[in-house]
Amino acid sequence: MTVWPEERTATIDSFNTVDMTINVGPQHPATHGVFRMVLTVDGEVVVDCEPYIGYLHRGLEKLTENHDYRQSMGWWDRTDYLAGICCEQAYCMAVEKLGNIEVPERAEYIRVMMAELSRILSHFMFFGAFGADVGSFGTSFIYAWRERERIYDFFEEVSGDRMFPTYLRPGGVQMDLPDGWEKRVNEILGHIEQGLEDFDGLLTGNEIFVERCRGLSPVSKEQAIDWGLSGPMIRATGLAHDIRRAEPYSVYDRLQFNIPTGKNGDVFDRYMVRMAEAYQSTKIVRQCMEQMPNSGLVLNPDLPKTLRIDEGECYVRTEGTKGEYGVYGLARGGNKPYRMKLRSPSFCNLSALKQMVVGHYVADAVIILGSLDIVLGEVDK
Repeated sequence: MTVWPEERTATIDSFNTVDMTINVGPQHPATHGVFRMVLTVDGEVVVDCEPYIGYLHRGLEKLTENHDYRQSMGWWDRTDYLAGICCEQAYCMAVEKLGNIEVPERAEYIRVMMAELSRILSHFMFFGAFGADVGSFGTSFIYAWRERERIYDFFEEVSGDRMFPTYLRPGGVQMDLPDGWEKRVNEILGHIEQGLEDFDGLLTGNEIFVERCRGLSPVSKEQAIDWGLSGPMIRATGLAHDIRRAEPYSVYDRLQFNIPTGKNGDVFDRYMVRMAEAYQSTKIVRQCMEQMPNSGLVLNPDLPKTLRIDEGECYVRTEGTKGEYGVYGLARGGNKPYRMKLRSPSFCNLSALKQMVVGHYVADAVIILGSLDIVLGEVDK
């Protein structure tokens, strides 16, 4: 038997450890895009986190200021590129408020229906990526892609494009819906609801998934407000704040839907809120189909070929898929905006990442980041 010399015996308390710096990203499956976070860890525990952004910066705001109001449409659905029509809607609403432009009723219903389908698209992407973060590997992505493809096929029928439809226009939408669209949407909604049930079984019904998420990184209502969180992130804390209900725009004041909330503001609540929101979006789409006029204009016919706005200033905020998606616009004459700024919910939610991950394990930091559901096109602009 080996007898250790007395000077070599030690207890755990006598070990001196040195913090280690771990670089995650910007090209790494745990970062959900070209995002980099530098973690300082003591063993497996995160003691500091420094986020780095800007790898996807494309100059959205300056591009918009140097193109006329219609030309700029294509930039905006590339911000939250997982739900481009929601971004198009916010930009169009800002231009319409600057120019006092009216939107036909049928076009308003089409906008809301397409925006809610986009919201479902975005949430499916979250379920797929977040499931992989927690450990379901490729299965959750396959489920997500299956449902997303059906919606994208419909978007292609409507607008001619899939991921970046550029379907909305100041004053309405590009063109009316194709023949037989009601049947197609009803089929899609059936598949969506089945897909959500599949995710319920795959993730919500998985004991390991629940144990890894429940109680992880809880956020209180007060913290969420102080950090500027919005969307599912703030509703997970129990605060039922949804701009579609708090400050209704378009035809949302005519629609009935619930605002899902959580209790603890933890990672599991953030997941469950998004799951419930997808169900609510299917209800909104069905109401749009029922209430939409059977015929009518889909684009304001009084708009000139070259849209010019003399003077005006506005801030329009909408309920994007990640939270408050706000557009500030300033016009001083001509066919281009003088200033156009984006209030990005992903950027604001991401600013609280350090407070959320410090004190947790490295493996949990990946899950916490995934629960934010950021999209870098919106963060970097």
